[in-house]
Amino acid sequence: MDALVIGAGPAGLMAAEELARAGRRVVVCDGKPSVGRKLLMAGKSGLNLTKAEPLDLFADHYFEAADWLRPMLNAFGPEEVQDWARGLGQEVFTGSSGKVFPVAMKASPLLRAWLARLATLGGEIRPRWRWTGEGFDTPDGPQRIEARVTVLALGGASWSRLGSDGAWAPWLEAKGVGVAPFRPANMGFLVDWSPHMARHFGNPVKGAALCTGDRRERGEFVVSARGLEGGGIYAVSRELRDGAALRLDLLPDLTEAKLTARLAQGKAKDSAANRLRKLGLSPVAVALVQEFARPLPEGAALAQRLKALPVPLAGPRPLDEAISVAGGITRASLTEGLELRALPGTFACGEMLDWEAPTGGYLLTACLASGRWAGRAAAGL
Repeated sequence: MDALVIGAGPAGLMAAEELARAGRRVVVCDGKPSVGRKLLMAGKSGLNLTKAEPLDLFADHYFEAADWLRPMLNAFGPEEVQDWARGLGQEVFTGSSGKVFPVAMKASPLLRAWLARLATLGGEIRPRWRWTGEGFDTPDGPQRIEARVTVLALGGASWSRLGSDGAWAPWLEAKGVGVAPFRPANMGFLVDWSPHMARHFGNPVKGAALCTGDRRERGEFVVSARGLEGGGIYAVSRELRDGAALRLDLLPDLTEAKLTARLAQGKAKDSAANRLRKLGLSPVAVALVQEFARPLPEGAALAQRLKALPVPLAGPRPLDEAISVAGGITRASLTEGLELRALPGTFACGEMLDWEAPTGGYLLTACLASGRWAGRAAAGL
């Protein structure tokens, strides 16, 4: 076989398209009955393609992997992602936060157009071909493929039901490839609630600031039966995972002094809950204060607590429930073209690589950019 791509998510499809454009005969194998399942799941709540911001600022969101990914993002960054979507007939718009979405707000039209374009370039998709490290389990029994070049795009180790289960890690390690341990990223956190919190499960906390050490992020999060989840928590999940404590500023638009003054204006006969509600706190925010600040202090001490409410966490949600993962194939195991040093002719891209990023378009952009980079490098052999 001329060129083989294993994994038909965004990174794999991008690599396959680059190979096909270069004139290589490409076969894409995927273990699931249909392709792009994690992309389709992401599109259910509005497909966040990328974020419209200066490239230097954009690249900084990849933490210690920023300098590694920067050349790939320079070649295929936020502007190029938007042009790519338009090229597939999907107009895009930029929201007030800078996040970029297709007008259709779904992944399915984009994926259909992408697969159709790949087919016109001669790319072949083989669903239900699950890689075992040495070959494939297929509907017709075990199969082996010898290819001139291979691109691995098998995803990370979260959302296994969508195809990313990390089963490839021990297979590659046995071949001498370095793989950093997987850790959850962009995940919720467990909280041991008391029974009185049950009636608030599913309710969002809006307008709060989440503080972890020197980090402070405004964002919305949800109180769930198992703990806290949602965009605000995901934004600080890296710090929380690594041991930082979480404190909530439930009234971030008020200084502590102004909050103390407002508390002093309250009526002595008001219950604690009424005093908190009169400050503008929602019922779920009041419940959080009552959960973590009992016995409720008075005056300046209460103001201080509302500006820095400690939330004891019981650890991150399981790896398979995380939106993405940290860990994967180490940078030292790869050439600049993302070829595996231990397996010449084999390349890797997407979430298999050891990088992490927050939600907000950064994850998908890096998958597309690294898939394109690996595909072009493989096409040059």
